[in-house]
Amino acid sequence: MITDPFQRLGLDREVLTVSQLNQRARHLLEDVFPQVWVAGEISNLARPSSGHVYFTLKDAAAQVRCALFRSSAARVRQALRDGLAVRVRGRVSLFEGRGDYQMILDAVEPAGDGALRLAFEALKERLTAEGLFSTERKRALPAHPRRIGIVSSPSGAVIRDIVSVFRRRAPQVELTLVPTAVQGREATAQIVRAIELADRQGFDALIVARGGGSLEDLWCFNEEAVARAIAGCTTPVVSAVGHETDVTIADFVADVRAPTPSAAAELLAPDSSDLQRRLDGLQRRLQLRIQHLLAARQLQLDGLRRRLRHPGERLRQQAQRLDDLELRLRRAMNQQLRSDHQRLARLDTRLAAQHPERLLALLRQRIEHLAERLPRAMHGGLRERRQKLEAIAQTLQVVSPLATLGRGYSILLDQRGHAVSRAADTAPGQRLTAKLHEGELALRVEEQAQEPGTLELPL
Repeated sequence: MITDPFQRLGLDREVLTVSQLNQRARHLLEDVFPQVWVAGEISNLARPSSGHVYFTLKDAAAQVRCALFRSSAARVRQALRDGLAVRVRGRVSLFEGRGDYQMILDAVEPAGDGALRLAFEALKERLTAEGLFSTERKRALPAHPRRIGIVSSPSGAVIRDIVSVFRRRAPQVELTLVPTAVQGREATAQIVRAIELADRQGFDALIVARGGGSLEDLWCFNEEAVARAIAGCTTPVVSAVGHETDVTIADFVADVRAPTPSAAAELLAPDSSDLQRRLDGLQRRLQLRIQHLLAARQLQLDGLRRRLRHPGERLRQQAQRLDDLELRLRRAMNQQLRSDHQRLARLDTRLAAQHPERLLALLRQRIEHLAERLPRAMHGGLRERRQKLEAIAQTLQVVSPLATLGRGYSILLDQRGHAVSRAADTAPGQRLTAKLHEGELALRVEEQAQEPGTLELPL
């Protein structure tokens, strides 16, 4: 057993076995890092039936495998998940069987959501606000596609699974692989170019597919550029990234999400057996329809054949019908002439009864009678109106101011032509006009007498 892990190899070039090398490396790491705190983000979380927990602790530039045995895992209260940022405590060691560098943990503390998970949620929220995930923009998949483009890696089980499903269900569908990397730094740009290229090829639908993996393995399908490339497609897109539990931004923006690549193929591959059964049923219905139509046309033809007669017979029938119409026309004309003669006789009788000479004699008698009544009526009317006029004239003469003036009275008028009825309305020296029955007098007021005096009326 090696007691000093830093013991240098002998100058005689001691040759170690692999087991010896890994053992010395493990002792070296455990002695140098007996206990250390490390912060990072969990990914590739695994929980086998043994109760141990295994995951990868990573940051933006590096990663390290971690093992949390069952006794230590029971003390961790936080539910561990991929993308969770944590602080772990343990010793640095090496798994000799595989030569894997790892940490053996005895404590795990949460440190908030990981950077990838936060970036995922932020992008998801922003694209949701833009409406890229709305159901209104989702397009329906074609029922019977003829050409389908597959944006995926040319290697791996994904493309084989998709091809296998189409060969089994719809071998008539033409499949075209648009190859691209699906993991790594260059994957995002390649996926965007592949989607844009496939969209220009006139496919009936596109499948964007990748196998399962950790959050960082699938991260290129959470990039905004890939999401906008899918959203900009005029071709319906099916997203089949990862396993059923994996969710990416590409799943949300695609027209349809399939839980696996095989499920995506089944969505777009119409079952040939079902199509064959439908085709057979349609063929039987078509044959029955044709038979029914032929039978109906045969019956129609037989009826027309029975109705078809020799032209001579038709001509004889038409000649007989023409004779019958001629007789009917003569009878109708004679009946119409008799009716017209009777109507003419009635009109002649009515016309004689309404001759103008008789009417003129009656009108002449009426005129003579009216001529006799008119002078009497005129003289009576004039007499009546003359009497009314004389009565009105007498009444007017009684109330006329001129009659009052004729009895010796006068009307006093001031300079403005207003009648003066009270002495108080005048002033000494004021000029007045006295209007008499015949002529006028210009007067001047000498004095006023407010008390009324006794006036004797002229006889």
